[in-house]
Amino acid sequence: MTFAIDKEGFLEDLQTWSPDVAETIASQDNIELTAEHWEIINKVRDYYDEYKVSPAARIIVKLLKDHYGPDTGSSIYLMKLFTGRPARMVNKIAGLPKPTNCD
Repeated sequence: MTFAIDKEGFLEDLQTWSPDVAETIASQDNIELTAEHWEIINKVRDYYDEYKVSPAARIIVKLLKDHYGPDTGSSIYLMKLFTGRPARMVNKIAGLPKPTNCD
């Protein structure tokens, strides 16, 4: 499987994303995707499809809280699954552009 990424690991062509690409990107950051990861990835992709913008962490937490409840809709939960900069990592694995508020 071949796909082009930029110097930060984000896809250069969003159309090349697939679940297999997501698995490859995640594994490069030592993340093994579980059902919980996929719930978040799919919510983030749905958000991008609707608004054409990659969601920041606060928006991701709100999406999760609204859809799955307060236990899942927390920044702590997000950070447990996507270490470091969770919004950046989720969007990268989801094949979306880097959120505008991420350095």
